[in-house]
Amino acid sequence: MSDDSSANDALGALRAAIKQAVTDVRGQTPLAQSFTNFVTINLVANAQLAAGGTAAMSYLPDDVIATAEIAGSNYINVGTLLPFFKDALPEIARKLHENGKTWVLDPVAAGIGETRTAILESFRDVPPTIVRGNASEIIALDAMWGLADADSTEPATRPAGVEAVDEVDAAVDAAKRLARHLAKRSPVGAGAVAVSGAVDLVTDGDRTFRLPGGSAMMTKITGAGCSLGGVTATYLAVAEPLVAAIAASLLYNRASEIAESTSQGPGSFQVALLDALWNVTADQVASSEIMETA
Repeated sequence: MSDDSSANDALGALRAAIKQAVTDVRGQTPLAQSFTNFVTINLVANAQLAAGGTAAMSYLPDDVIATAEIAGSNYINVGTLLPFFKDALPEIARKLHENGKTWVLDPVAAGIGETRTAILESFRDVPPTIVRGNASEIIALDAMWGLADADSTEPATRPAGVEAVDEVDAAVDAAKRLARHLAKRSPVGAGAVAVSGAVDLVTDGDRTFRLPGGSAMMTKITGAGCSLGGVTATYLAVAEPLVAAIAASLLYNRASEIAESTSQGPGSFQVALLDALWNVTADQVASSEIMETA
């Protein structure tokens, strides 16, 4: 069998798995609970529902751990920190790890502030199953966890609030290292990292994919990335990490394109995005452009 034929077979299998994930979410309405920031909690919950899942929001460690026993997966977002997060989040991550539960991390504004850094550093040895963030956040988390070689010549990044100051291409090596680190400690034996940008990137540390498309209007509303993290957890409830991360990213790309075409500005775009998340079909998601790269 030729290399091209093998590649086509592998991509075909991936598309089939993506379609199955979208179908399963809508058929099973899996619960994915979220510990997310207060700025975006409403959009995260509504996006999970619109994608076909079920939402639960909690901030008490014992409640989160108890709910994790009946949830298909979990989501943690470190934006808009409150004082008790410094103790609550490390405890939650440790318990999720001990109990073999999958979860998605959005390392919002990684690199800013001692408290946020302490929280993210605490996740290193009890890590999530999927990390989803922008390029700057992925590079910062990789450095924070000390995953690069000591003699690395990769350029350093600098945080800029919740916005990226790096292009997706700059985060490729960091994303691969993070994904391999997650996989070593994953309850399902695999992990994935999704990097959002003009062309999204998703990797499991071995295979890496570029996902073109989406809408620039996603940057004009609060919570687009946060809600994508929540929907990624919804998909992780029914699919393995790489498939879940790709399926969620593709769903958002297609939905945001549709929403942009029917909206007049940020307000109507957010409403249209929720409608599109509900209406995009499994075939539309699975037939999206996917480019596998080295």
